[in-house]
Amino acid sequence: MTAQRADDAPVETDAVVIGAGPVGLFQVFELGLLEMRAHVVDSLPGPGGQCTELYADKPIYDIPGTPACTARELIDRLLLQIAPFNAQFHFGQQVDVLRREDDGRFRVETSRGLRLITKTVFIASGVGSFQPRHLKIEGLAAFHDTQVFYNVAEAASLAARRVLVIGDGDAALECAMSFAAAGPLHATEVTLMHRRDEFKAAPATVARFRAMRATQQLHFIAGQAIGFEQLAGRLTSLTVSTPDGPDRTLPLDALVVMTGLSPKLGPVADWGLALERKQLVVDTEKFETSTPGIFAVGDVNTYPGKKKLILCGFHEAALAAYGAAAHVFPGRAQPLEYTTTSPRLQHALGRA
Repeated sequence: MTAQRADDAPVETDAVVIGAGPVGLFQVFELGLLEMRAHVVDSLPGPGGQCTELYADKPIYDIPGTPACTARELIDRLLLQIAPFNAQFHFGQQVDVLRREDDGRFRVETSRGLRLITKTVFIASGVGSFQPRHLKIEGLAAFHDTQVFYNVAEAASLAARRVLVIGDGDAALECAMSFAAAGPLHATEVTLMHRRDEFKAAPATVARFRAMRATQQLHFIAGQAIGFEQLAGRLTSLTVSTPDGPDRTLPLDALVVMTGLSPKLGPVADWGLALERKQLVVDTEKFETSTPGIFAVGDVNTYPGKKKLILCGFHEAALAAYGAAAHVFPGRAQPLEYTTTSPRLQHALGRA
């Protein structure tokens, strides 16, 4: 989406969904069925939330009507399902400001300058806003966004350079293999580093990585980063402590750190909403928070009997949408309709 200029008027919408995980995406679907327009904001560089970041290729067995699918497949199917409603997505930014305006609507402002005016807000941020775990080496932060990156999208301009990737999960191995393979991300020398020669990635991913390593398309080193060297303001190498020998110096042009994500509740804690053990207290009629017009669905909320399951979040999203309709369309009756028999819903879904 085109960046918003500082002098642009805020974008007006019916709903802002904070979080693009499975529950946040299904919230868009339920809002769309009730004719509410939505903008979605997520701190991650793409959709999927915890699902795609932590277990993208692992199977999920408890989605109704779906005996098994990977987390990535679930997100792809949800994106296809909500496509008719043309939600606007804003990735790589978090909501820093949420406050009620004099006319009863809410002002939403993000870390990248996006400004929205909305009638309702849906917090679907899971256990928190996922932030990359940064490499804790004093002074290294000075190279963030120029030579040190925390996801593949940030590092996309690193072609034909020496790249060091740190991590042991699917994302780290896939990143290293992408840079080692012929293509737009191809780098001249790629090394993956982890504490030991064992990985958390899916067996198929590990097998492909080991095959490329065997043919010298990429390299591996067991060790931990303990320092760095620089010259003329440029990061030139990483100092690595190895388990069986002396410290080593690894020359590099770019460092991609993919050691996982850390969930943080973030600014949500400062929005004046009732909290219980860092979770948002909601009712079970419409999953509204202590502030009318602000709803919370999925793992971020709490209520008696709460179960942190994706399918429970889907149920919460449906009731939250009906609760929001009273704010978006005050005084309008909202009869229950079925997608099987309603011409209006079928038309909205492009099925008429």
